[in-house]
Amino acid sequence: MTLLAIAFAQAAPAPAQAAKTAPPAVQAEFTGFMRRFAAALKANDAVAVAGMTKLPFQGDADVSTAAQFQTKIYKGRFSASARACLQRSAAVYDRDPENNDNFLVFCGDTIFTFTRTPAGFLLTDIGEND
Repeated sequence: MTLLAIAFAQAAPAPAQAAKTAPPAVQAEFTGFMRRFAAALKANDAVAVAGMTKLPFQGDADVSTAAQFQTKIYKGRFSASARACLQRSAAVYDRDPENNDNFLVFCGDTIFTFTRTPAGFLLTDIGEND
C-alpha cells in the first residue's frame, strides 16, 4: 500500500510555478519608463523610442544608431496596432539567468522585452512568441 501511494505521489503533476513579482523599486522604475515609452508611441515618435532602446539593437552592428533603428526596426515593428497594444497591455516581470530584471509585453505573436540596465530600463529585444 505504501509503495502504491509513493508511486501515485511521484506521478502527480508538479504545481505550476508561481508568477514572479518585481521588487517594488524595480516595478516603480519600470512604470515610470513605460509612461514615457507609451507617450512616445502615442505620438508615433520614432526618435524618442530609439532613445529608449539599447543600441546596437539586439547586438546587430547594422542597427547601432537611432537613425538605423528608426529605418530598420521602428517602421516594420511598430505598426499602429503594435503601438496600441504596447500602450494598453500589462507587462510580465521576469528575472533571467544573468539576474537581469526584464518586463515582457506580449502583442499577438510578438514579444517586446524591456531590460533594466545601468542607464535604466531600455527596449532590448523584439522576438516571436513561440
